[in-house]
Formats: sequence, C-alpha cells, structure tokens
Amino acid sequence: MRGIVRMDPLKAFLRNRNVILTSALLIGLFWGKGARWTESITLPALALVMTLSTIGLPTSTFRSYRNLLTPAVIGVVMNYFVLGITLLVLNAILIHDEALRMGFILIAAVPPAVAVIPFTFFLSGDETLSLIGTAGAYLGAIFIMPVSALLFLGPCFVDPMKLAVIMLELIFFPVIVSRLLLRIGLAPRLYSIRGPLTNWSFFLLTYTIVGLNRDLILGHPLSLLPVIVIALASTFILGWGIEKVGLLLRLPEKVLTSLVLLGTLKNYGLAGGLALALFSKETSVPATVSAVFMIVYFLWLELKLKGNR
Repeated sequence: MRGIVRMDPLKAFLRNRNVILTSALLIGLFWGKGARWTESITLPALALVMTLSTIGLPTSTFRSYRNLLTPAVIGVVMNYFVLGITLLVLNAILIHDEALRMGFILIAAVPPAVAVIPFTFFLSGDETLSLIGTAGAYLGAIFIMPVSALLFLGPCFVDPMKLAVIMLELIFFPVIVSRLLLRIGLAPRLYSIRGPLTNWSFFLLTYTIVGLNRDLILGHPLSLLPVIVIALASTFILGWGIEKVGLLLRLPEKVLTSLVLLGTLKNYGLAGGLALALFSKETSVPATVSAVFMIVYFLWLELKLKGNR
C-alpha cells in the first residue's frame, strides 16, 4: 500500500500539463543543446498530437458543406483580419528595425498555429470550429500569403507547395488516420492515454522551440522589449478583447474559446523558418519570442479555465 501511495503524487506530477510545459520552458532556457537532436522529430510529434486531438470528432462533421463553410470563413477572419491586422498596426507603430519589421510581417502573413486544435481539446473549446477554421485559414493562406508578399515584401516570398505539404502532413493526414482509428475500433483504447501522450509531445515541441533559441532569448533581453510588447498585446490583450466582445454577443463558451485561439495564435514555426530561409536570423526573432509567448498564454488560459470551474 505504501508503494501505491508514493506513486500517486508522481503520476499526478507526470500528468500535470502545466508542470510539463513549464518544465519544458525552463529546461530549454537552462540547457538548450538537446534541441538540436529533438528538432528532427518535432513534425512527427505534432502529427501525433493532431491525430489524438481529432479522434473525438464525429465523422458526420465532414459530410456537410454547410457545416464546413462557416467555420472555414471564421478561421480566415479571426486569424488574418483580426490578428493579422493587429500585428501589422502594432508593427508599424512600435518596430523601427527593418529586420524585426519584416519578421512581424511574416507572422501576420502565415496561417494559424496548428496547435490551435489540440489547445482547443485541452481547453474544452469547439473542436469542429477550430479544426475547420484552421484548415480554412491554411487554404486561404495559399492566396493571402502571395498577396501579402507583393504588398509588403515584394515578389518571391513563399512556395504555395510548402503550405500544401504542411496542410497535408499536419491537418489532413492526421484527420484521415483518426477516422481509420475510429472505424477499426482502436480509438476508444486511446482515450485514456491521449492526454499524457499529447502533454509529453508538447513538452518536446516546447523544449525544442526554446532550446534552439536559448542564446537569442537570454543574450539580448532589453533589445527584445518592443517585440515582447507586440507578442504580449497580440495574445493576452487581444484575447481579452475577443473574449469581451464574445460575452457581449452571448456566444457559447466553447465557441468563444475557439475564437480566442484562432484570433491570437499564428504558425510561428513557419514564420521563423521563412525568416531564416529568406532573410536573416534577426528576422526570425519575432517568431521565436511569439512562440514562447504562445506557450505562456496557453498556460494562463488553462489556469483561468480551472479557476472558473
């Protein structure tokens, strides 16, 4: 009996999402060398997270065009018009360094973070709205990103095929696999372990993001102040504003949670990769800082959710 009592706190610790993600942030800041080895498995880890997060969606969701159109449009509006325009306005006001300015333009141009979908699962939001809204924003990105390139950065910006591959690997393939798991009856067996698997997959992702950019984060903290202000405003403050408007409109809590996530989170990994490929390491600073704020913001949303229960 004593052994069981001792294991319970350990099990609770290993399953606590806030502890896991906070540990990933701290370990990444203090010891980032391992991120060079974990970088290559972040994509499979994210695909696993997506598959586990979508097995709870009924297959009937994907059979009606009417059910798909409205969430897809909402995804484009929230992520590009609400969040994208906010980023561009703050960028014009606060950023004077050309490299950092281009970094935020890249963030505004990319589609939502794929993490919107598993975060919705964690926060008990509307999973269908988040999934279809994210997919719709990725489809919209194929047209919006080239237009953004011409307006703000000039031609030769991003290959639409790269977006298509990301959409296939991280959205459509996981959805197909989740349908197969449901069809063959394996999905119910995964329900009890999908929480820990998802948590530790995010540990890997968070550690890698922070670890790869450890020197950047710790080396010049004061020079990052304008970037931090925009990252804070586009998550915590903008999310607060979306929530207040949603409450005035008396939107259901599940829908409001998804709207907040779609309206505050961008694909910072894609933005950072484009920055490194097309410009410089300094141009990737906004994406790096924003990725860290995304994790912190999610932790705050979850603590807030627990406090309201």
